[in-house]
Amino acid sequence: MRKFEYNKYIEKRKEEKIMKIRYFDNAATTRVKDEVLNEMLPYFSEQYGNPSSLYSIGRSAKKKVEEARKKVANLINCNPNEIYFTGCGSESDNTAIKGIAYANKNKGKHIITSKIEHPAVLHTCQMLEKHGFNVTYLDVDKDGIVNLEQLRNSIRNDTILISIMYANNEIGTIQPIAQISRIAKMYNIIFHTDCVQACGNVQIDVKKMGIDMLSMSGHKLYAPKGIGALYVRNGIEFEKFMDGGHQEKNKRGGTENVPGIIGLGKACELTNINLANHMKHLQELRDYYIQQVEEKIPYVYLNGSRKKRLPGNANFSFKFIEGESLLLNLDAKGICASSGSACTSGSTEPSHVLTAIGLDRDIAQASLRVTFGEDNTKEDVDYLVENLIEVVNKLRSMSPEYNEFVRNK
Repeated sequence: MRKFEYNKYIEKRKEEKIMKIRYFDNAATTRVKDEVLNEMLPYFSEQYGNPSSLYSIGRSAKKKVEEARKKVANLINCNPNEIYFTGCGSESDNTAIKGIAYANKNKGKHIITSKIEHPAVLHTCQMLEKHGFNVTYLDVDKDGIVNLEQLRNSIRNDTILISIMYANNEIGTIQPIAQISRIAKMYNIIFHTDCVQACGNVQIDVKKMGIDMLSMSGHKLYAPKGIGALYVRNGIEFEKFMDGGHQEKNKRGGTENVPGIIGLGKACELTNINLANHMKHLQELRDYYIQQVEEKIPYVYLNGSRKKRLPGNANFSFKFIEGESLLLNLDAKGICASSGSACTSGSTEPSHVLTAIGLDRDIAQASLRVTFGEDNTKEDVDYLVENLIEVVNKLRSMSPEYNEFVRNK
């Protein structure tokens, strides 16, 4: 590399280092809160005992695990003994769906889910189909909401499980969970919901809503990655997913992730204290962002329901734009956002969620998902919108399709 090129490279790297990062991808992951990290730290080094051990530091670890179990249970209003710790939301989904399927295969082999579920649910159901199970994938309307009449009509004598996500990870649409639960109860069918995006962002009461099983993940609510939980209502039998020791009431073998569990418990405790303010803050940012985009950028489409959506989610499609170029240009300005689920990044196919709500391929591949968190401010939103306008105008100016559209108009 020639000297002047090297100097330019060094200057560019310096600029990148001092550029403030604006993070708008809290649906992908959240930072670990300081209070959560501080609660965890002693259990990496000082209190490093195995919870299954009988000596003092083992008993200390066991006590903290059970305290965390109570905090997680308090967040969704269930009994602590109905909480099972897992490694992540995907493991919780796998455990719930496979666990019910194999425990009830003599009763029936039919499962109902939707076309817009997270891959952890869809791929698990597809795997079960290869092993003799039948799965019905419900349609959704243009807002991403399942059709309750189609749900009723899909129920068969051999239906053993209904699994519908609480809120969609891409477009933020919230499903009519209580109504789905009532339908499941009418036919004595177990109801599971993937609640990974909703936990920590909306009020959840599994007793009032009639939820039988619920999946959640720590890193979506300011706890660390690598820890999740599964709620299973007392009385429901399910096959264990992880063989090994007798941990988690003999349902999930393996030494417990003590620091992670403690972190999840602390995060749930903090969420419970501040949920109303958290929701209000996110909703104000979301509504302000949506208003600014729709007022200042033409040819945009808000994906998902305007009213029945997560407080921090806004998913737009920008006509005449290629989504990956949009993301890369925003990244160059220190803006972190996404085109959809982090679990499907790298795929060349359009989002299965956006195609399910009726978008054609080009529009589906021109989407930008922004998900706000508690650290975001109105000034962050202004910065985002200002740069979004600039990037969209730049990319459209290079689009033959857009230029032809303008000429014809």
